[in-house]
Amino acid sequence: MGGIIGPMQELRIQQHFIDSADLKYQCAQSLSKPIAAAVQAILACVTSGGKVLACGNGGSASDAQHFAAEFVGRFERERPELGAIALTTDSSILTAIANDYDFSQVFSRQVRALGQAGDILLALSTSGNSPNVLEAVQAAHDRDMSVVALTGRNGGKLAGRLRETDIHICVPHERTARIQEVHILALHCICDGVDVQLLGDLETVV
Repeated sequence: MGGIIGPMQELRIQQHFIDSADLKYQCAQSLSKPIAAAVQAILACVTSGGKVLACGNGGSASDAQHFAAEFVGRFERERPELGAIALTTDSSILTAIANDYDFSQVFSRQVRALGQAGDILLALSTSGNSPNVLEAVQAAHDRDMSVVALTGRNGGKLAGRLRETDIHICVPHERTARIQEVHILALHCICDGVDVQLLGDLETVV
């Protein structure tokens, strides 16, 4: 049985790599413009004393934390710290709000408490329909913040909540895993783009 299952598993794994690479290749041209716009918006925000508030659920929560870590720490090169907070990490805040109010409010109350005009909300939702992310977008708008939204499929309800000044990076695919794989690449592109604007380009990054 192992001899049969092994090759089948290997082919399935190889197909995951092929499907992921194909989607990234397909999105390279269509997403480069909104990603570049996100770089400029986030750069303007953090260089004027603002910060990025990032939120999402599940794997998207991990992506929000990953982004914040690379901004406050570093991406691939040494540079000054950049302001970013993941709204997904404080278990006391998350459980208190979910218990006392509703889980749909866990991000929006943090946005209203921490966000200021000129800050940016980085909102991640593969479906575009996460209620707590939608509420966070509304709270960001109430605080005169811009939104950079990373979604998938057709953008869901979130696509209809965005303003003209917001930026939408939508991965046109139905499968959550594939969408998240492009999301992390897009976030890395944003980190790299900000670093290039701050530090200049390098032919080889170690």
